[in-house]
Amino acid sequence: MSIRFTAKARRGMVALALAAGLVVGAAGCSGGGDGDDTKSNSSAPASEGGGSQPSAQEGQSETPLMEVKGTEGLLLQITSASRDAGGFVTVSGTLKNDGAKSAVIPSQMSGDETEVIKHGPSLGGATLVDSKGKKRYYVLRDTDGRPLTTTGFGTLEAGQTLPVFMQFPAPPASTTDVTLQVPTFSSGTIKISG
Repeated sequence: MSIRFTAKARRGMVALALAAGLVVGAAGCSGGGDGDDTKSNSSAPASEGGGSQPSAQEGQSETPLMEVKGTEGLLLQITSASRDAGGFVTVSGTLKNDGAKSAVIPSQMSGDETEVIKHGPSLGGATLVDSKGKKRYYVLRDTDGRPLTTTGFGTLEAGQTLPVFMQFPAPPASTTDVTLQVPTFSSGTIKISG
């Protein structure tokens, strides 16, 4: 299984791992979002460089902000959602196979956009919904159309955990609570820090 991170995302993940211990509070899970499908800026500067394997501590903290269940025993725990100075929100956490047997990561998690799908399995179908501002934010992409998220999914063995991240355009500073929607998972509310 190959996980690819952009150079900028790797730097952001290291900073988030350090900041994750400072995140206070948790938001409960809730139903799906009711924002419209207005797309925000869906391109970001291209980052060069190959992939790397994330360290075990990246994207993890003691108390999850949100935990939602998916198909085949998959469990998504979100441990941080932080604003970057560049106008991004980076959502980090872990994907775990909480079932008793191997689980193939559903292809629906990549979404249905041709530009994203052609770069392989990813969390490219994830969205943040700002119900207050009535906007839906899609995972950012580089200039080649690659989603700025964990990619290269395959099969997770029983009990296996994988660090994951997703980058979105940042909602207005006044918006702190958003709904994270990932295809095949229930939706949940997370609080943005920073």
